[in-house]
Parts: sequence; C-alpha cells; structure tokens
Amino acid sequence: MSLPPVSFLPFDGPSVCLFCGSSDRADPAYTEAAHAFGRATAQAGWRLVYGGGGVGLMGASARGAHEAGGRVVGIMPAFLRSRERLFDEVETVVVTSMHERKQLMYDQSDAFVVAPGGIGTLEEVVELLSWKRLDLHQKPVVFLNLNGFWDGFFALMRHSVEEGMTPADFLEAWTVAETVEEAMAQIQGGNGATERKYDRR
Repeated sequence: MSLPPVSFLPFDGPSVCLFCGSSDRADPAYTEAAHAFGRATAQAGWRLVYGGGGVGLMGASARGAHEAGGRVVGIMPAFLRSRERLFDEVETVVVTSMHERKQLMYDQSDAFVVAPGGIGTLEEVVELLSWKRLDLHQKPVVFLNLNGFWDGFFALMRHSVEEGMTPADFLEAWTVAETVEEAMAQIQGGNGATERKYDRR
C-alpha cells in the first residue's frame, strides 16, 4: 500500500506522546483520567501526540485536549482506520504500518506518558524503554499508574534485575505518577526537547 508522504502542521512548543488503550470496556476512571490528561496538556501549552483513534482512552485524551483548545496530532496506520475510528476533528496523519506509527510518535514527541492499556500499549513502551536501555534517547518516560495498573510490570522488571538479566540502573529509566497532575509535573520538570541533540536512534 502506498500513501502520500507524511507532513505535520508547524508547532513550536513541547509535545507529549500518550500511550494508552483503545478499549471502550476499560474502567471509566481510566477514561476520565485520559480525558483529564488531554485537557491538562492543552492548559499547559503542550501538543498531545497519540495513536489517532476516537475510541477508548485514546479518544478520550484527544477530546480532552481538543475541547480545551489544545493542539493534537493523531498517527494512525491505514489498516486500523475502521477498528480504532479516526478522530477527524484534530490533525491526523495516516501511515502504512505500526512501525511507522511508532517511529513518528517518537520523533514528534519530547516526553512520553504511559496510561493503562493492553498488549499494544505494552509493546510500545517496551520498545521505547529498550531504546533507552541502549542509550539511544534520554526523553522522559512517565507511567500514569492509576489504581496500581502497572505494578505487575514494575515487578517483572525488578525480577529481571534480580535474575541478572537487566542492570539495576534500568529501573531509573522511567518515573511513576499516581495522578494526572503528577504526570504533568514530571514531564514539565524534564522537558525532553533539550535532549533531542543526544538522540542517536
């Protein structure tokens, strides 16, 4: 499949990528938090970069930012357009593959927040942390650990360290926020825009 080259509208401020679930069956508290996070990015002057869907936490975050007058850009693989339903009210680019989606989400973002999600969200953040483990980037990664959602993942990473598979300092590759307010404070305290010059990926 061939699509036109991707281009983005100009934006001079910082951008945060939100990785999160697209399920409409998620706990309503998670969806409300995603909406609040989108609104908070707009109020702070950050552009929200997300997966482009109009459903689940993804759609809620985009609506929150858009309704608050913020800039939003969604990045969606063509084959998922019907499943995740594009949110056409914001800037959206359609790409050919999941790999291209992740590449552009990374390139367009200065920091990353990881909200509750499924296997797709897990795959995205594990790749991002793998790049960080290899010293390929220094951009902030913040887990929005609502109701302890990511505790099992953190336990697995600690187990990997205890088993000698991963160095102990890898546990410093991310920070944890329990609320939207904490997540915003953490990315604003470590704006990754200053780190782009170190990006060797």
